[in-house]
Amino acid sequence: MSTKENAAVSQLLALLEARYALRVLWALRDGHAQTFRLLQDSVGGITPNTLNTRIKELREAGIVGHGSDGYSLTLSGQDLLKRLSDLQAFAGKWQLGQLKKAAAPVVPAATAAAPATAPGTTAPTAPTAPAATEPPATTAAPAPTPAPPTDDTGTR
Repeated sequence: MSTKENAAVSQLLALLEARYALRVLWALRDGHAQTFRLLQDSVGGITPNTLNTRIKELREAGIVGHGSDGYSLTLSGQDLLKRLSDLQAFAGKWQLGQLKKAAAPVVPAATAAAPATAPGTTAPTAPTAPAATEPPATTAAPAPTPAPPTDDTGTR
């Protein structure tokens, strides 16, 4: 990729990396215009100020437009989402892989790979360090209870 192409990709990624930018585009992917409030609900969790900033940036970039019905993707924005359409398929496959990885049993390091030995021989043993001893558990002694106050006659 040329330096000019790298700069274009970097510029687009900087725009899309902005907080909620991809979510705004994703909310508009169905082609129906959305009012500001509907778009805010579609994105979810975005403040009005942040949404206003993202819309302004995406409009300046020519990706989102505003008409009488609300905000929608421009032709350029639709083209971008077509190119990102494989994201949904990839996300599903990736999530399954993550779930499988999380469910896979963990093999303890001690049993992972033992060195092979020739028949009739024994494997050399590594010197072992003496087992660390833990200090005995101590229980905290209860705090002494203060004596009730006495009056000046010495009675309680």
